[in-house]
Amino acid sequence: MNKLGVHALVWAAGWSHEECARAIGQSAELGFDIIEAPALDPGSIDVDFTRRELEKNGIAITFSLGLDAATDISSGDADKARKGEARLKEALAVARDLNASHVCGILYSAFQKYSLPPTKDGVARSVEVLQKVAETAAASGITLGLEVVNRYESNVLNTASQAVEMVRRIGAPNVKVHLDCYHMNIEEADIEAAIIGTGEHLGYFHTGDSNRGYLGSGSIDFGRVFRALVKANYQGPITFESFSSVVVGQPLEGILGIWRNLWEDGRDLASHAKAFTQAHLKAAEEAHRRRSPLV
Repeated sequence: MNKLGVHALVWAAGWSHEECARAIGQSAELGFDIIEAPALDPGSIDVDFTRRELEKNGIAITFSLGLDAATDISSGDADKARKGEARLKEALAVARDLNASHVCGILYSAFQKYSLPPTKDGVARSVEVLQKVAETAAASGITLGLEVVNRYESNVLNTASQAVEMVRRIGAPNVKVHLDCYHMNIEEADIEAAIIGTGEHLGYFHTGDSNRGYLGSGSIDFGRVFRALVKANYQGPITFESFSSVVVGQPLEGILGIWRNLWEDGRDLASHAKAFTQAHLKAAEEAHRRRSPLV
């Protein structure tokens, strides 16, 4: 059974004690299994305080992040690769101490718009660094999820097939593909085929509509999305991610282009997302179970 999660940026822009307690408490009250916390600055996370809040509320945590220009392991620059490896391992140390199951996101390049395509040498260095980081993650039972994002947020992994190829090159069982409906809606020719084609390599999944607002308020065909997840026998986390300028501050507001307030009430948004996800999963499971046998 899939564990359901919600991104902390639905509740708060940062991870102060007040923001941490509110995000974890609200997520738990709505019955989510997981809260996904941003780890762009792992050193800013108070591990002891976060652990107490997680334990008090009976909820698990995962982390996501993107590297920046100074830590871009795909740049071909050896110094940046060293800094990027250190940043990833710093995030893994926080995840380890909070018993997180996954660290996901743009772990393979900078989280930015590039003006040039990646180089073969740069991608090779990214693979090399992630092989070492995967060993550290495996020692703590952590899965790395390489998130496939649109062309305005990375130049390395924009399609599911590219991510599958990189996962195979890394060759570590705890490195998986992280797919996101919002990004797939931009880059994939066929979202359903991309999910099914990722198959056993799929390890983390983000739901989010084309406008980053309420699920079902945009143009994504979630019936097909959830049927594909069921057909692929995906059993991993499904986490809802949405952004509004009411909550998200800089630098993410600028990187992501969050210029409109598509929602103001994070609790109503998250409550709807959970019910929407459960209903679509149930419908997809029933459709799969009752499909006509081949004759």
